[in-house]
Amino acid sequence: MSTAATSAETSFSAPKIAGYGVAAIAAVLVLYPVFYLLQAAFDTGDPVARPPTAYGLDNFAALFNYPQILLNTLTVSVAATAMALVIGFVMAWILARTNVPGRRIFEQAMAMPYYLTPLLGALAWSMLGSPESGFINQVWRALGGSGHIFDINTPFGIAWVMALFEGSVAFVMIAAVMKSMDPSLEEASQVMGASRWRTMLRVTLPLVIPGVLGAAIFVFAEMLGSFAVALVLGSPNRYYVVTTAIYQLVQQYPPRVQLAAAMGVSLFAVMFVMLFIYRRIVSAGSYVTITGKAFRPRVSDVRGLRYILLVVCVFYLLAAVVLPIATLLFASVQKIAVAFPAADNFTLNNFRAAMSMNAARSALGNSLILAFGTASVGIVLMGLLAWLIYRSRLPGVGWIEYVVMFPQAVPRLVFAFGMMWAWVVFPIPIYGTLWLLLIAYLTVFLPLGVRTISGVMLQIDKSLEECAQMCGASWTFRTRTVTVPLLIPGLIAAWLLLFIASVRELGASILLMGPHSKVITPSIVESWFGTASELTATLALIQTLVIAAAMIVLVIATRRLGAQQAE
Repeated sequence: MSTAATSAETSFSAPKIAGYGVAAIAAVLVLYPVFYLLQAAFDTGDPVARPPTAYGLDNFAALFNYPQILLNTLTVSVAATAMALVIGFVMAWILARTNVPGRRIFEQAMAMPYYLTPLLGALAWSMLGSPESGFINQVWRALGGSGHIFDINTPFGIAWVMALFEGSVAFVMIAAVMKSMDPSLEEASQVMGASRWRTMLRVTLPLVIPGVLGAAIFVFAEMLGSFAVALVLGSPNRYYVVTTAIYQLVQQYPPRVQLAAAMGVSLFAVMFVMLFIYRRIVSAGSYVTITGKAFRPRVSDVRGLRYILLVVCVFYLLAAVVLPIATLLFASVQKIAVAFPAADNFTLNNFRAAMSMNAARSALGNSLILAFGTASVGIVLMGLLAWLIYRSRLPGVGWIEYVVMFPQAVPRLVFAFGMMWAWVVFPIPIYGTLWLLLIAYLTVFLPLGVRTISGVMLQIDKSLEECAQMCGASWTFRTRTVTVPLLIPGLIAAWLLLFIASVRELGASILLMGPHSKVITPSIVESWFGTASELTATLALIQTLVIAAAMIVLVIATRRLGAQQAE
């Protein structure tokens, strides 16, 4: 009896210690920088005094002195959201509801803009659409035109590039709703004599309004926190949005930390409200189209129209994927990037220079080290958090989930600013080192890792763990022999996604890296503003190849695991 009691006590205490231990780590990672961000935002005393000598709302009141920045942010975010929704809805309707040729291939390819990153798109479209040196305008002038036909360094250009890469996110969210819709509703409309376009506008669109509204709010929140595109395309004309204004306020001398903090707090407050509304819409359960009546999801035969729709799909992927990569490749093999290069203008020296530069090699090496560390530590930390939130019965897990998901509502640049302010005063000097970047990545990617692992965890029947428990297995033994083996696909997917996200991260890095802890994405931005665009294109391509290699590993590993489980 004594042995049984000891075993029961151990089995109870192990999950409790592990659960509350990782919860405490997550709380420190998330809440510690948020506390210092709020402290700086309300600091109205001596800007160099720590802790603040006075508190007030003066910094928030000062935001009204910058109406143009607020208007710029709203203009770009609304325009980009509208374009992204049009892209997402049209592509979702084509690929989920019509028999366009190759729709399965296009559906898989829709994830590519997300992995290419908005920064790569901004760099490529800047080379394409700059009023003086852009390839499109060079071709226009060569054909006899004057001036420029297209200017990417405008609010519309910024919104266009942002929409290209957020359009894939809107597509995923809207397509999921369209696939679960009863096709008999559209068939009934066509039987009554309505055309396909009228059916789409009067039947399909109203039925997917929850998905469209949810996508609109989520994408709008993402647009508010966008940084890379606005930095690359807006800086030439000094067109600032809130995120780029925060960056400029911190970088200038003397830095205006309190005002930047107030901007950051205001921005994440708006994003938090947007994401809260999004969650309410998603969980509302209105506009029901799935009932107890069975139906088979099927697509409509659009006959000859499908070739026009095929052109639409090809055009989007050309603009979001093929053209940016081709532009960077074209620029990277030239001494001076021009639309009509002479034969002696072609060179491979940019690749030799990129691989021989100590700064570039060091930045790429640091990025790979950080990506490996973030992914390896992250799957342990986030796996335990996913178990704690979705499997344990410990009290307070609902609050823990809110803390873990909180970084999703905060722009990464704002979170990095809070971490910069917090870790400068930390007793252990880690500011400007890779250790701080590792902490930053683990913090901002908490929602990504937990969601990825929990998606697989929720598919595992609890009875498998309960059977092992009934047989007397301790929690650690059950976790090691039952839960983890079943979670292998989710853990591998989470590891690779964290690796990819770390290599491409900008907002969480640009304020936190030091002279000896540079990473590749902020280094690409520095190269864009400080060196030749041809070398920048080369660095961006090298980063893309690393991400592509990780994606190939992800696909191969997922297919092999799927084949093994099928056997």
